[in-house]
Amino acid sequence: MEQNSSLFRKKSVDQILKDAHSVEGSGLAKILGVRDLVSLGIAAIVGAGIFSTIGVASYNGGPAVSLLFVFTAVACVFTALSYAQFASTVPVSGSAYTYAYVAFGELFAWIIGWSLILEYAVSNMVVAISWSEYFTSMLKGFGIVLPGWLTVNQETAAEAFAKLQTVGAEMSTYEKFAAAAYESAPTIGGFHIMLNLPAGLVTLLITALVYIGIRESRTASNIMVVLKIGVVLLVILAGAFYVKPENWSPFAPNGIKGVMGGVASVFFAFIGFDSISTTAEECINPQRDMPKAMIYCLVICTILYVLITLVLTGMVNYTELKVSDPLAFVFEKNGLDFMAGVISVSSVIAITSALLVYQLGQPRIWMTMSRDGLLWKRFSKIHPKYQTPSFATIVTGFVVGIPALFFKMDFFVDLTSVGTFFAFILVCGGVLYLDQKGISKQSKFRVPYINGKYLIGILFVVAVAGILTYGKGVIVEWRTLTFMELMEHKLLTIIFWIVWCSLAILGFQHNFSLLPVAGILTNLYLMTELGSSNWLIFVIWLVIGLVIYFSYGYRRSKLARSGQSAI
Repeated sequence: MEQNSSLFRKKSVDQILKDAHSVEGSGLAKILGVRDLVSLGIAAIVGAGIFSTIGVASYNGGPAVSLLFVFTAVACVFTALSYAQFASTVPVSGSAYTYAYVAFGELFAWIIGWSLILEYAVSNMVVAISWSEYFTSMLKGFGIVLPGWLTVNQETAAEAFAKLQTVGAEMSTYEKFAAAAYESAPTIGGFHIMLNLPAGLVTLLITALVYIGIRESRTASNIMVVLKIGVVLLVILAGAFYVKPENWSPFAPNGIKGVMGGVASVFFAFIGFDSISTTAEECINPQRDMPKAMIYCLVICTILYVLITLVLTGMVNYTELKVSDPLAFVFEKNGLDFMAGVISVSSVIAITSALLVYQLGQPRIWMTMSRDGLLWKRFSKIHPKYQTPSFATIVTGFVVGIPALFFKMDFFVDLTSVGTFFAFILVCGGVLYLDQKGISKQSKFRVPYINGKYLIGILFVVAVAGILTYGKGVIVEWRTLTFMELMEHKLLTIIFWIVWCSLAILGFQHNFSLLPVAGILTNLYLMTELGSSNWLIFVIWLVIGLVIYFSYGYRRSKLARSGQSAI
């Protein structure tokens, strides 16, 4: 019993604030205002998602993907409100990890922290790989062509080469380039040596900037965000003159399944607003500015995403958008080579800002976990001159840079979303805990309260009735599946309905606030759209994390040393 209770030992808000200010040499520079936070948020959100993965999402779902952006933004708003309440209650670095420590206890805090490490690391791998594609494209515009084997990962090139050998296979320009790179690559013992050198180098340079300091990072981010928003507005305004309404028909060519197939890509585009919360200790007035910054970021970015999706799918047919640089591609396709060149050059700088913010966030997660004794002490070491988590920043550079050198982007996009959904759900659930325990009274910002006592259950009944009435095709599909097939392909959907039913019962008993519940359900629903292979990898990642926790953090955490158990 004692061991079980100690797994869920919690930290009070006062204790977390005290720990954050009592660690020797841990003083981070407090210089960020609401404008800086909004800039960092936009830097993270308007990154590889809008400059790269938006093309794949549009290819799968057609123009209707613009509605998916709205739906995903709504889910993020519910989550952002929950993050904002926690940030105003616990204004320290650590993001969802710290919030879980308050609400659910140490074991859940570790799981969330470990998930956030995965989220930020693989997010930056995607951004670095996307940056590399735009960078090499920009260099070609100046007549500089890097050897193909230095810009393409081995797996992508091998797949393209195999496709080249297939009679009658249709290949894109990029696939032909990758296949040629595979043929020309140097070999050792029959193994083709290939790596994405630009992705590794940019990670190294950004890590150096983040190491030097938050002030320099802030200045660089602000400059790049201004340029980034300028590029996006240029695409929207200039592209509007080349929109052909017939390209929007059919609006959802592959139906709802095609639209939802872009969930990972679209959700990846929004990942980043939560990274604002990792800089809470460097914020001048986090209780006031954090909530404002998160909401401002989501509103601005959603409007930009919807408009740019409609412009892209209006300028060319959606079937042509399966490219790594869709913004430049649509202008080149319409004969506007100059515009395509401007966008390629600007995009390199714009994507760099997203890389900067993610690389800024991850070391601060590790730093906070180290403060609590769950990771080795060196991770919480603060550089005496630069006032940054120096060792954690260096490790982050290796963790991101090495995989970016050798792996493909598609794999990382889906994997990023899995860990993020998980963290978002626990943050929304944490707000319900704060409300029930009365801790919300300490919050300077609170999620607007809408009594869900009856609404959660009513909406559940309406949803079930809607499926029974209009979802007969879905019911027929489920009846054709065996038990093992249901477990493999529909387990998350089953969990979704069980959770909704449970929340309806608990909401009736405890007068749950509707908005955090809506955040839990929308994030959980979006999770059901991700592939089972991503979940398998995520589970493996969690198992590795639990091994580390039980072999090190469980006994060495500050709460364990103080003999504290669950509150």
